[in-house]
Amino acid sequence: MVGDAKAILEIINTKLGDFKVTDDYRKKVEQFNTSWDDYVSEMYAEKNIIPAFQGEVIGAINTFSDADDIMICAAGSLPGDLHKLWRTRNPKGFHLEYGYSCMGYEIAGGLGAKMARPESEVYVLVGDGSYLMMAQEIVTSVQEKQKLTIVLLNNDGYASIGGLSASLGSEGFGTYYRYRSEETNQLDGGLLPIDYAANAASMGAYVIKTTNVTELKAALEKAKTIDHTTLIYIEVDRKKGIPGFAWWEVAVAEISEKEAVNESFKTYQENKKNQKHYL
Repeated sequence: MVGDAKAILEIINTKLGDFKVTDDYRKKVEQFNTSWDDYVSEMYAEKNIIPAFQGEVIGAINTFSDADDIMICAAGSLPGDLHKLWRTRNPKGFHLEYGYSCMGYEIAGGLGAKMARPESEVYVLVGDGSYLMMAQEIVTSVQEKQKLTIVLLNNDGYASIGGLSASLGSEGFGTYYRYRSEETNQLDGGLLPIDYAANAASMGAYVIKTTNVTELKAALEKAKTIDHTTLIYIEVDRKKGIPGFAWWEVAVAEISEKEAVNESFKTYQENKKNQKHYL
């Protein structure tokens, strides 16, 4: 078995030796890198609007944080945007649980990261949907004196799956935190009055409410001077996101009373024709 493994490695090394990185290929990669970096700068420099643009929030935190600090995130629309926009300066500074999109991992994961590297500031980025899944580890962080800086982005529901639903003609059904309407019997009534700031404060966190990115930047400065877990609250526009650049295969109903869904199914069928399968 050992001999077979060595033989296989020799074949692989021989084959790899046939591949050369040409100057043209190297230049092309450099051009892609430069153009994307310019795009990220554009997203970071977005206007200071209300509700805030999530890309600008990411930019403010990334720019403010130090190279040795740690960013934690897990689920919703944030991981996709972070994957595109976050400028990583340290291999241990970008902690993104994305494989299973584990809602609720963020604060607990941040606590673990802080315990592992107490000398680093830990920035937990979490949406309101994930926050409601498991926010109670704020209590543990206070109990164990493990300071976290939690940035809670409120978009009144599930922005990621809501955007996916809308893109498939289903209008983001059931993805807003709204009352059930007596007239329609649907979840299209007024927004639920959830007070996330009061909730975090009740668990011992120091809370700073912000309305725009200018205030967020000031809050980040303030949070760094506080010696225990701090939550910064900001509302973001769920309908304004970073564009996607690939087709996401999600099954669409073949027959629907909604014409938008029927059109989405046609698009699904066309994209399936171009799908590549890898063994």
